[in-house]
Amino acid sequence: MLVSAAASGEGKTTVTAALARYHRNQGRNVRVFKTGPDFLDPMILAQASGNPVYQLDLWMVGEAQCKQLLYRAAGEADIILVEGVMGLFDGNPSSADLAQRFGLPVLGVINASAMAQTFGAVALGLAGYRPELTFAGVFANGVASVGHGKMLTESLPQDIRWLGGMARNADFTLPERHLGLLQAGEIADLDSRLDAAAASIASNGASDLPPSVAFHPLAQTPLANSLAGLRIAIARDHAFGFLYQANLDLLREMGAELRFFSPLQDASIPEADSLYLPGGYPELHLAALSGNASMKRALRRFFESGKPVLAECGGMMCLFDSLTDKQGNSAEMAGLLPGNVVMQQKLAGLGSQSVALPEGELRGHTFHYSKTDTPLEPIAHGQPQRHGSVGEAVYRQGRLTASYLHLYFPSNPAAAASLFLP
Repeated sequence: MLVSAAASGEGKTTVTAALARYHRNQGRNVRVFKTGPDFLDPMILAQASGNPVYQLDLWMVGEAQCKQLLYRAAGEADIILVEGVMGLFDGNPSSADLAQRFGLPVLGVINASAMAQTFGAVALGLAGYRPELTFAGVFANGVASVGHGKMLTESLPQDIRWLGGMARNADFTLPERHLGLLQAGEIADLDSRLDAAAASIASNGASDLPPSVAFHPLAQTPLANSLAGLRIAIARDHAFGFLYQANLDLLREMGAELRFFSPLQDASIPEADSLYLPGGYPELHLAALSGNASMKRALRRFFESGKPVLAECGGMMCLFDSLTDKQGNSAEMAGLLPGNVVMQQKLAGLGSQSVALPEGELRGHTFHYSKTDTPLEPIAHGQPQRHGSVGEAVYRQGRLTASYLHLYFPSNPAAAASLFLP
């Protein structure tokens, strides 16, 4: 079932997570996917379901890989939930396009907290705008009382099913910041919030499930074992947590050994042949990153050794001379790249992009609030999938490749592997 809504901010993630935890608590094996290139929602959904979460995106991931991911999940799961992105029909491709392509029944989430009988009109619009979609029913978020829920259900046309509701309650509201939800590891009481949300679903009409959907396998070309024996050190902590599970799987499938470390807390980088610095929130950890002199020295030594380094977004930001947060606090960073990074009050980059690197073309996306001031000349620029956005610069210093782009490695496994090969 694809969980979507009329717009962002309707509570799709909370509802999807609650459904996942509810069915998990019933003893079912639940697999969850996220539509679009998102890092934060999948962290919450993974904790809710107890299984890793992968992206489904017809442009970035591709139809064939989406189909294969769904087929593999269907082989082990009792229930597959797919959280949509933005509104059901927003974007190109949209969540509706994904649902139609794979025959996924759509659950429409409607934030009914300030709504009564108009609930039925919104439901009718979602269900009827594209008749070829399989519309499973609607789910009400923000139900104030039993009486409120009764008004909502009575407003529905006879052919639109009520598939449950969730009470308005701060006990399971998911906290947010400028890039979206907090990371799962930063919410100390996340499990209790998820269990409370699941209990709310149970008390407000636990969701029925639509009829089963069949997925079929595709012929797969075996991956080259091109990274056999290669050790890749990967930053992973509260400052650097934006990692696609599919990227990690791909590196392992090509033979790499992954060694994780924390630039916030560790004094050194694990013994490795290559280094991967993913995106995250370095701007929220200025003092820790700036004060970890031994880690900055380790980064410089690794860079000067000539070993490959890939730095994405937040991982790149910490390699410039300085980083300034939204409050104007500035701190010295690793200094591997000349220039400074300054956080902005408004979004500075958003959207899916492809980029033609010397190693080959890769797809990915960008989402950041900072700007860089650097004398470096880019070796390439991203090509936005959506007209009107700006192509992100890609910088290269020796074997260091850095950009705001978050690359999706399975879009070109050979090119991704080349970024890490000595």
